[in-house]
Amino acid sequence: MNKKLTFAAALLAATVMGGVANAKQLVYCSEASPAGFDPSPWSGGNDFDASSRTIYSRLVEFEHGKTTISPGLAESWTVSDDGLEYTFKLKSGVKFQTTDYFTPTRDLTADDVIFSFERQWKKENPWFEYLPGTGWEYFAGMGFPDLLKEVVKVDDLTVKFVLNKPEVAFLPDLGMDFASIVSKEYADQLEKAGTKEQFTQKPIGTGPFQFVDYQVDAVIRYQAWDGYFGGRQKIDDLIFAITPDPAVRAQKLKAGECDIMSYPAPADIAGLQADANLKVDEQEGLNIGYMAYNTTQAPFDKVEVRKALNMAVNKQAIIDAVYQGAGQVAVNPIPPTMWSYNTSIKDDEYNPDAAKKMLEEAGVKDLSMKIWAMPVSRPYNPNAQRVAELIQADYAKIGVKAEIVSYEWTEYRERGKAKDRDGAFQLGWTGDNGDPDNFLFLLGCDAIGQSNYAIWCNQEFQDLLLKGKATTDVAERTKIYEEAQVVFKREAPWLTIAHSKVFMPMNKKVSGFVMDPLGIHRFDGVDVTE
Repeated sequence: MNKKLTFAAALLAATVMGGVANAKQLVYCSEASPAGFDPSPWSGGNDFDASSRTIYSRLVEFEHGKTTISPGLAESWTVSDDGLEYTFKLKSGVKFQTTDYFTPTRDLTADDVIFSFERQWKKENPWFEYLPGTGWEYFAGMGFPDLLKEVVKVDDLTVKFVLNKPEVAFLPDLGMDFASIVSKEYADQLEKAGTKEQFTQKPIGTGPFQFVDYQVDAVIRYQAWDGYFGGRQKIDDLIFAITPDPAVRAQKLKAGECDIMSYPAPADIAGLQADANLKVDEQEGLNIGYMAYNTTQAPFDKVEVRKALNMAVNKQAIIDAVYQGAGQVAVNPIPPTMWSYNTSIKDDEYNPDAAKKMLEEAGVKDLSMKIWAMPVSRPYNPNAQRVAELIQADYAKIGVKAEIVSYEWTEYRERGKAKDRDGAFQLGWTGDNGDPDNFLFLLGCDAIGQSNYAIWCNQEFQDLLLKGKATTDVAERTKIYEEAQVVFKREAPWLTIAHSKVFMPMNKKVSGFVMDPLGIHRFDGVDVTE
């Protein structure tokens, strides 16, 4: 189907393909195309919405709207006294989805769990590099290759994880998207056929919805999975209408062309709230919007230069112009709603004169650089292009010439990882598991080449990260992470920009949708009434 396919035509095509005239349907206006439908190689929220939270399941799951975990594919688990062994008892009778391209011959077993992790971990695994040029961003960035000693099959329905060291957040980590469980039988079928790439194009999981069709950059269609172990969903058809422009998403919602939309522009929120047919849920976001300097490239390898550039930016002006009351200036790399947030740290002052002087003292003159701007709106940054323009103007005041660059969303993230990337890279993060480490690991040495876009490896900071992950006492962990934030602020690998409030507009006929503090959009349990 043509990439310029209109939404109406795509929706009609999807309905015809479904073959059900009166099926209950929910249309979600999403903000970007997914990089693929494998839940483990990528880290974008839109990737997770389209794959892990629709098609797949995990050993443990986060409760709707909370950061606490509950049983998922595992009905129970035990942890050894030394914290090094986690044994999971799998639910029996869990079915993998049946489609026109795969018919499973068995239920979920420990073999699927082991394969799901070993493909990301062991280089000799034939699936380790099945996507050329793409790594296992979370698995590697969170230090799992060093954490895991072995994953053992005790019996068909029992699997044991043996760790090299205690990891206090290991259980909630297993509720994250990269830890989704995939079908080894399906992978074996594709490997035998020589069509491994179909693993991320035609996915198979155990989740509430099964994949039906994807028209690139236009529409994704799913159907409720009759064999879902959690029970069949109330909606029959789930459709993602990919709509990058937030203003267009708002128009579609008002026109009844979609039932829920992601990430409205701040300027549109009041109008959406005033519409009698809509409701707009909101909550404080567990997020951070930032700009990462490439700390390996001159002159950004000098902390004085990074500090000077931070001092040149009027962050409050960005909050006022872009977030319009739905955000606050960020000081630390974790949000103030997160435990262990260091309230004693003072932000870099906005002082262009001092910034200019600091650059001169560092021997930097006539600096030209790039400012990278995301092509999509995100909860932590609704308009990266506008933010880049404001920073560009601020830099000009201190004699720094900045060029704004952007690329398609998936390409943007991959280019940003390059060791020789020029300039400062806008991105952000929404917490995955409610733990401070889930933010601070973005700056860890293990995450370089994955989620560490500052390419910053500071041994003092790294030692604190490792110490924090191995400590079970919350008060002690708090002290460790407070100290890590001091190191971060002193070294300034990022310009911390904002923490935002998150809004979720939807038609009033939608019920059961719960906003998630972890920034994921889940449609299990959602209903639509006429």
